[in-house]
Amino acid sequence: MKFLKQSLSLVLSWCLLLTTVPGAFANQADQSTPPAPVQAAQQTPEQLQQLVAPIALYPDALVAQILAASTYPNEVVEADRWMQQHSDLKGDKLGKEVDKQPWDPSVKALTEFPSVLANMDKNLSWTSSLGDAYVNQQQDVMNAVQVMRDRAQKAGNLKSTSQETVSQQGQTIVIEPANPEVVYVPEYDPWFVYGAPIGVWPGWYSYPGLFIAGPGIGFGVGFGIGLFGGFGWGWHHWGDDWHGHGVDFDHHAFVSHSRVFANRNNFHGGGFHGAGGFHGGGNFHGGSPSFHGGAGTHSGAFSGFNHGGDARGFSSRGASSFHGGGGGFHGGGGGGHGGGGHR
Repeated sequence: MKFLKQSLSLVLSWCLLLTTVPGAFANQADQSTPPAPVQAAQQTPEQLQQLVAPIALYPDALVAQILAASTYPNEVVEADRWMQQHSDLKGDKLGKEVDKQPWDPSVKALTEFPSVLANMDKNLSWTSSLGDAYVNQQQDVMNAVQVMRDRAQKAGNLKSTSQETVSQQGQTIVIEPANPEVVYVPEYDPWFVYGAPIGVWPGWYSYPGLFIAGPGIGFGVGFGIGLFGGFGWGWHHWGDDWHGHGVDFDHHAFVSHSRVFANRNNFHGGGFHGAGGFHGGGNFHGGSPSFHGGAGTHSGAFSGFNHGGDARGFSSRGASSFHGGGGGFHGGGGGGHGGGGHR
């Protein structure tokens, strides 16, 4: 009996040893199926309305440029840093140098509005969320813009001025520059201009020159677009197809070729389009930290950046984020890149 007990004890000890040896059950582990990528839920109309609130009252062509460029958040960051490093370039010289860059036409177009570009860089997680939403809920995003315009109009804050023309075309509210050669970017508080207050986007940074406190809308100095007119990405190449519910570029539906976001309408279990990150595999240019977060997260590619909180910190890291010491651009006492006015 004593021999049997010793034998049984030895067998149990050997079994316990097997379960603790690394790789003892490697064959079984190797055969396990990895978890499927998590897909984000579609955003509700209310969430999309909050998302587009900061830009819904911009002129139509500028809204189109922003929506298209938001699908390239990596290039938005690159372009804004490039603009900071080339603040001495003005007018035609600036346009020619921008034209040489490898960015999407929508990102190039935003160099005409450096404060708008800088705002997208500073609020990088918001930009990413906007791009993710446009890729996956294009029609819903366009509808949200119209809903917010209607709210602002009913609140008495959206009307024609000497800077822009607001017109009603059927059920569509159209916003266009009053002078086709000068574009004014409206300044307003996106969380109060629509009547009843709406929730502030988490971590939102109110960029100087694009924000004013209170319920109304103001305008600073206009951006002259004539000198950029000869480039294929300039102002007159952009528009919104409110009936087709999308952005137009050169009178055709804009198609983003960004590889940052997964198109969950055609999801094949592979995360981001192709490479899964920024140019060539995830690292941002210049050795900065890799952007992670996986496809399908609520905030898109930059979900780990807390909706603009930590993303805002990274966005300003190692660079002057105000293009001129916080003075803003138009409406902030002039500011960078040729004064932000007529060029």
